[in-house]
Amino acid sequence: MKKFWLVTVPRVVLGLIFLAGAIDGFSFILTGTHVIHPPTSDRGLQFEAALKATGFFWPLMKVVEIIGAICLLSNRAPAFGLAILSPIMTVVVLFHLFLNPQGIPLAFLLVICGGLLLRAYATRYATVFGSGDAEPVVAADAPQAARR
Repeated sequence: MKKFWLVTVPRVVLGLIFLAGAIDGFSFILTGTHVIHPPTSDRGLQFEAALKATGFFWPLMKVVEIIGAICLLSNRAPAFGLAILSPIMTVVVLFHLFLNPQGIPLAFLLVICGGLLLRAYATRYATVFGSGDAEPVVAADAPQAARR
């Protein structure tokens, strides 16, 4: 039961949030209109318009969001999904803290769910944050020179 509340629920919540964001983003790319567009401040709209004006960044971000959401929702490589969504989550949280304060509850939800999942998948990230002093793994049938 503990795993359900501390891993499954945050994983599904984050997956659904980013799936909804990706669907909305692709809707804008294909039709020029948003399906879901919560109230946004003028400075927030300017930031969003700048991302869209680049021509490449908005579609790239939405592709990353859909890949991450699928990883989280399908529970296939959820640590990878969280890893690729983390930079976007950081930008979304900072966006709401500095440019669009009415979205702070969403930012809080992203921080809580992301933190719970980061803790749950910490062992999967251990090699990335390790010291780098580990001995390389060499196959048993490798030549003697490779084993030194």
